[in-house]
Amino acid sequence: MTATQDRAADQQPARNRVAESAPGLLVALVVAGVATVLGSLVPIVGGPVFGIVLGALAAALVPGLRAQRWAPGYGVASKPVLQLSIVVLGTGLSLQEVVRVGVQSLPVMLGTLAVALGGAWLLGRRLGIERDTRTLIGVGTGICGASAIAATTAVIKPKQADVAYAIGTIFTFNIAAVLLFPPLGHLLGMSPHSFGLWAGTAINDTSSVVAASFAYGGDAGSYGIVVKLTRTLMLIPIVIVLAFLTARREARQDPAQQGAFSIRTMPWRRIIPLFLLGFIAAAALDSLGAVPASWHPALSTLGTFLITTALAGIGLSLRLGDMRRAGPRPLILGGTLWIAVAATSLGLQALTGSL
Repeated sequence: MTATQDRAADQQPARNRVAESAPGLLVALVVAGVATVLGSLVPIVGGPVFGIVLGALAAALVPGLRAQRWAPGYGVASKPVLQLSIVVLGTGLSLQEVVRVGVQSLPVMLGTLAVALGGAWLLGRRLGIERDTRTLIGVGTGICGASAIAATTAVIKPKQADVAYAIGTIFTFNIAAVLLFPPLGHLLGMSPHSFGLWAGTAINDTSSVVAASFAYGGDAGSYGIVVKLTRTLMLIPIVIVLAFLTARREARQDPAQQGAFSIRTMPWRRIIPLFLLGFIAAAALDSLGAVPASWHPALSTLGTFLITTALAGIGLSLRLGDMRRAGPRPLILGGTLWIAVAATSLGLQALTGSL
């Protein structure tokens, strides 16, 4: 066989994979396009949430979309596209802005993160919620909503139903926060700075932080966004730890690797996923000024559309019956964590003199 024939043989599987993935990926892109339009009309909900909802409804109402021929494309949307979205969103995270937030906000951010993750683990176990579901709800509540759920999904590989529970839970309390936080802040007599810190640490998705903090007035909006960006950085250590724990669990379940697990033998290429390195590199480039400010709106739109496409793929793969079997327990967990994080943020602000 000639070198040309060898190259052609190597390229054939890649072409086959592209051909297999194209139909399902196209469906996910169409759903994401519709979701993006709806998200622009109802920004309090946002494109990503519409993406998973429309995907799930389309799969339920159009039985043909459940056929195996679509599955490879849904898989591409829900994994490689999802990972790419995290890298693109990193271009909007300036490390210089994070530094300007100051040490004063760190106790509040770290405290609320500890409450979200610890509460998800403890209360989630008491409620009998599956490990992956409570992890996704905890990370989504403690860090940055749908983006954190997307990044975590890429490393722990949960069931599609688990992702849907988490997204639905986060969405429910995002809406509640946007409606309730501004009047509560005025009732408590909070300064715009204090309210921005509260919104940035206790509201899940960035869009909801923006909506609530700008509605409050003053400099609450600008400060809330910076706090939220800083909070997003917590994704890096959390995702690394979750990837480590997932790899260790998989090693223990593999008879060939039992007893051989150690730091030195860990597959570090899996522990530190490539997309996470891309996220850090993108943020570093933005901090160095390598990403022009005029590009930020377009990159933000692209990142959000990619996440919407990924969630559309997850929704198209979802079976609503799986969600019904979970009952109200994930919502109870999400609501309890949301209240606990909001109260913790206020309490820590009072303790540190920020309130």
